[in-house]
Amino acid sequence: MKFVVSSTELLGHLQAISRVISSKNTLPILDNFLFQMKKNDLEITASDLESTLITKMKLENAEGDGSIAIPARILLDTLKEFSLQPLTFDINMETLAIVISSENGKFSVVGQNGIDFPVLPSVKKDKKYSFVLNADVMLAGISKTLFATADDELRPVMGGIFVEASTDKITFVASDAHKLVRYQRTDAKANDSSSFILPKKPASLLKNILPKEEGQVTVEYDDKNAFFTLSDYKVVCRLVEGNYPNYNSVIPRNNPRKITIDRVEFYNTLKRVSVFSNQASNLVKLQLTGNQVMVSAQDIDFSISAYERIKCQYEGEEMEIGFKSVFLLEILANLSSPDVMIELADPTRAGLFLPAEAENESEDVLMLLMPMMINA
Repeated sequence: MKFVVSSTELLGHLQAISRVISSKNTLPILDNFLFQMKKNDLEITASDLESTLITKMKLENAEGDGSIAIPARILLDTLKEFSLQPLTFDINMETLAIVISSENGKFSVVGQNGIDFPVLPSVKKDKKYSFVLNADVMLAGISKTLFATADDELRPVMGGIFVEASTDKITFVASDAHKLVRYQRTDAKANDSSSFILPKKPASLLKNILPKEEGQVTVEYDDKNAFFTLSDYKVVCRLVEGNYPNYNSVIPRNNPRKITIDRVEFYNTLKRVSVFSNQASNLVKLQLTGNQVMVSAQDIDFSISAYERIKCQYEGEEMEIGFKSVFLLEILANLSSPDVMIELADPTRAGLFLPAEAENESEDVLMLLMPMMINA
């Protein structure tokens, strides 16, 4: 088996899929990339058993078919040091010896038999669901929700993104019990209503690959696995098993108090004031009166405090509410509109954070944050 490939093009594909390789692999074969040649098509696979990433490359100059596992670390570290040039891979399928020839040198490494690489799962025909959506919609859905997933080993369902497909929209939801994000798109639909929980690792792998993609993403899944097929890549992952909590029940409906505020100004104020908050609680208080918000924080242990006033539009009676500054900053960082609308009921109920003007008519973003006890 022999083929010629551009050093930088190969490195780009390998770096994209290498993120899936775990540093604590249980099977030694998973420390390798699986190279599979069929005519002029090279397919490269990386896996950690739970998630698998596959990329394809068309080669002009190739001969012989077959599959071989090549050590990932050696290959990546070598390719990083090459300038743009063609590299020739000459693989002896009997001895598994690999010789990589560049303009000025030769590099020899021994591979492993490709048959030892784990076989990909398949989607069960009788339990299969699928839908197609644009790469930018998928990217937005993951980017807006990934930050709100939990790191809770006792409740694995909260550690993933809940993807709900219906005949009129696709919904992405993530929550860690303190904050919740619901992102809906009406320009993406499915033929049937179904849902799955996408684990955090494959979600972040998709987030890295999707910006390079244009066109459609085909999503196919059953009760155990999901397949995401892109133009140059394929992501296969095991899904989180279990039922996602009823997220709609925690979204407060009647919120008489409404604030519209400049998002960047509010974010920068919070950054400054939160420096003075108690390091254990990160509590910041928002005091709402007339057409201004007073943002304040204090740490009694160190006798430090700060407050800053910001202009806003406020409808409703005066009130004071406390939030954890770290979560509040995360929410403001992940909303993209110039102005944010905050809807509140009372100091004990969750606040809703919405874009004041929708940038995209088919997009619906809602973020929710639980308050903190002010007098605790």
